[in-house]
Amino acid sequence: MPRLRKRSILLAGHATSMALEPEFWAVLEEMAQDQALSLAGLIARLDETRGERPLASACRVAALNFAKR
Repeated sequence: MPRLRKRSILLAGHATSMALEPEFWAVLEEMAQDQALSLAGLIARLDETRGERPLASACRVAALNFAKR
């Protein structure tokens, strides 16, 4: 089973943490750079638009969509 990497994130003034596979973190970092955002800024944007989906799932889906383009 892949090893998850946990990171602390500040969202809307609240500290939280999220665990994702290293491959997803790498794609999210590339997405952030592509959009001229910090990783925290990208995750905050994904958090605002995720609806009812868990944040980690929203990040994985966004990373997959980015990788497919």
